[in-house]
Amino acid sequence: MCRAATLFACVVLWATTPLSLRAGDWPQWAGTDAKNLVSTEKGLPETFVPGEKTTNGTIDLATARNVRWGVRVGNAIYSTPSIAEGKIFVGAMEQKNGLLVCLDAATGKLLWKWMAPPKKFPNDIDGFHLGIHEIPAQMGVCSSPTVTGGRVYFVSQRFEVVCLDVNPLAGTEPGEARVNWVFDMQEKAGVFPCDAANGSPIIDGDLLYVPTSNGIDRNSFSDPQKEKHRKFPAPDAPNVIVLDKRTGRLVATDDTRIADHLLHGQWSSLSMGKVGGRKLLFFGAGDGCCYAFEALASVPERPVRLKTVWWYDCIPPEYKAAAGEDRITHYCLGDRRVKGTLNQNDGTFVGMSEIIGTPVLVGNRVYVALGRDPEHGRGRGAMHCVDATGTGDITKSGRVWCYQGLDRTLSTVSVADGLVYLSDVAGRLHCLDAKTGKCYWIHETQSQTWGSTLVPDGRVYMPTAKYLWILKAGKTLEVLDHINLGSRICASPVVANGTLYLATAGGWLWAVGQGK
Repeated sequence: MCRAATLFACVVLWATTPLSLRAGDWPQWAGTDAKNLVSTEKGLPETFVPGEKTTNGTIDLATARNVRWGVRVGNAIYSTPSIAEGKIFVGAMEQKNGLLVCLDAATGKLLWKWMAPPKKFPNDIDGFHLGIHEIPAQMGVCSSPTVTGGRVYFVSQRFEVVCLDVNPLAGTEPGEARVNWVFDMQEKAGVFPCDAANGSPIIDGDLLYVPTSNGIDRNSFSDPQKEKHRKFPAPDAPNVIVLDKRTGRLVATDDTRIADHLLHGQWSSLSMGKVGGRKLLFFGAGDGCCYAFEALASVPERPVRLKTVWWYDCIPPEYKAAAGEDRITHYCLGDRRVKGTLNQNDGTFVGMSEIIGTPVLVGNRVYVALGRDPEHGRGRGAMHCVDATGTGDITKSGRVWCYQGLDRTLSTVSVADGLVYLSDVAGRLHCLDAKTGKCYWIHETQSQTWGSTLVPDGRVYMPTAKYLWILKAGKTLEVLDHINLGSRICASPVVANGTLYLATAGGWLWAVGQGK
């Protein structure tokens, strides 16, 4: 996977159910544990003018409309912001360093920052070439922070789980972050990451659940046939870890050996919720399967294993036909950039993909889709609605519906008022019936999509490489506007306390509100 191939900063419920996010803060990736990108916020603008950028890293508000402020945070932003207690927390990259900043939500003023250089990775291990050594310096912190109880939790570009205090160290201006603890996933859990650590933490009581991004890098673009003999750096490493949020102590790991079927990397975040009286943790894995683990009831004294309750294979059987090739070679030949590629980048290629978007829980159903990095090219995707009440292999018994009329996607869905909204890598927004999977409309933007949709106030906000699209939510396609922010948008839009927040890959963050 190339450097651009790791921009998963997106890397998502019925709007009327208790799982929908109430108006107020947005303290974690996708707002709530269910990960549905839907909000009950009202009064957001149908359009806005971003304004002209100044040399001091702010926006000239006299040239803007419906904008409260805009600031340059760093050289790049691939992290989706979190908002809590009047503060904004967002990851970034500044001069090859990883960056996590805290801003005042009302003004955009920098309150404090955490900064660290990337970890040094070798170019090769036992003759196996690794691409990871370049990428953290190019992207910085991609994980979206989780904020609770006066603390901020995120995964750094050093593949560490970091816990900071929401208040800075005293006597520094601007403030320096106060570090409570750090857990190195590579040193303490044996994880070897692939490309980037995008997974965002999820918290349940004193338990902190974190996806590890354990994976296997691509060895060569020049000869995909060699990939079937590739070396897996850490086949026994966990895919999900659980820490005591108070101390950073490792208390659990998952019990699923995904390495046996892993295609490439693992970049999906976790979701959580109760199904039939059980609290389950959902994970979209790098083998194309969605897993449900049983959540822990309390913090164990000694490390334990998370129990796998069920798994669902999201790769349709016809996508696994390898045209005479082994599965790994066929996967590699689905990348438009490799020698001898089978992918013409027109959406017709049919092959295997991992899960990058976050599974979304709505009632007793999970909505999850297959996808690959947009730099791999277009190809057939699959969007699934899964009955989450089963046990064991529920690939057949748990299928409610499967929609295959979309390209690959790394986006997380938004489910509101009985409709599912999902964008694919080709820049098409699909509106589906949440109960049946029937497609009501498709909006073509003809631009790559890295982020996910957001549905507040009867509107759908869709980020792409060229524009932020604003559409009317509903069964009829109606475009309200499209806005150029001067750089592609890889992070997803979020809304909190009457304000829409937008971050671009160019390192800028906007606060958008009605009449400002």
